[in-house]
Amino acid sequence: MASILKRYTEPFIKRHYDHLSSHVQSTLLRIGFCRTAPMNGRVYRCPRCDSKVPVYNSCADRHCPQCRGARRADWVDKTAQLLRAGTEYFQVVFTIPDKLSSLVLGNRRPLYRLLFLSAASALQRSLREECGMQAASTMVLHTWNQRLGHHPHVHALVPGSGPSLDGTRWVSCRSTQATPRKPAKPFLVDNQILGRRFRDSYVPGVRRLIKAGVLKIDDLAQITAILAEVQACDWVVYIQPPPKDTSDPADVLKYLARYMTGGPISDRRMIEVQDGRVFFWARSHDKSGRQVRVSLPTLEFIRCWTLHILPKGFTKSRCYGGWSNTRREAYQQQCERLQPPPLSIAADLPNPSTPALESPPDERLKCPHCQAETVLESHTRRPSWRELFYGPNHPPSMEWRGSG
Repeated sequence: MASILKRYTEPFIKRHYDHLSSHVQSTLLRIGFCRTAPMNGRVYRCPRCDSKVPVYNSCADRHCPQCRGARRADWVDKTAQLLRAGTEYFQVVFTIPDKLSSLVLGNRRPLYRLLFLSAASALQRSLREECGMQAASTMVLHTWNQRLGHHPHVHALVPGSGPSLDGTRWVSCRSTQATPRKPAKPFLVDNQILGRRFRDSYVPGVRRLIKAGVLKIDDLAQITAILAEVQACDWVVYIQPPPKDTSDPADVLKYLARYMTGGPISDRRMIEVQDGRVFFWARSHDKSGRQVRVSLPTLEFIRCWTLHILPKGFTKSRCYGGWSNTRREAYQQQCERLQPPPLSIAADLPNPSTPALESPPDERLKCPHCQAETVLESHTRRPSWRELFYGPNHPPSMEWRGSG
């Protein structure tokens, strides 16, 4: 993926320069410099054959396909500390209707923020009224579908049990009614009611932003009609219970962490670039779940990829309720005081506070010629981005852009 971006960034910027934001251009240029000689870096020397191995600095941009491992691990480490043994965790997905996609895409910062707030508000109300317990959640924003289309939604990790509203007792997770054919399963809240509450929070929020003049809108009458249309239908909220009684909630964290950094598509889904088109795997439109081969023209592929570059400084993962920064310590203390001791069988399960990530790679660099262990010879810091963009190694596109 990184090689495709580096190869086609220049023609893409030239074609779309008139309406391309400076943030998108800057992000693409940073990725283009990632792990290349102009970035400087470390030089390792092999004591056996005296060969030198350069390791260039990374760009550290959160959208870069080559710079995602450390940030993922940090997020999992931090979030896993919130998980508790003996507690069931649900994954809840809040999705905005496709008819609002264009409006959201043109006003991403306020409407992505509203998506977080509306989902958290609906979840808090449902847990309060249906379960009588305090809500807690961590949410991660996704903006794409399998074919790189704009499809904004948030994934939330939610505990199914917790302290009561008054903080005096522990509310256990509910279960569905068992039948001769289906065993009882953990149950959070009614997803249809939750979807309506999410809708009834989001649509009025959009109207308030329009009234305040926050949103950029070309045709107010059309947007008003779309809002009335989506207000009249049910919104989709998907609630996934723990697959098994012994499921490790850190598995959900691993799934969410895959989309924390690196962009909307991973290398494992890429097939090839041929005849001016990028071929990749995507889920079939039917409900079979099978992967099919799809393709886009190269510059259209880059355009779709850039749709998912988040606004500068926008926080992609947020915690609400008992897991929010202001309430986290008190909430965890309540859980510690009120939660019954887990069953003895849980003692043999892996500690959910331990992140279930892959083992870290061996950081000792080996010589590519003789496989001997190398030693660090020199280390040079990365130049400033201004020097890289406009200095001797600047991209060709910067010549006709000027120094602005």
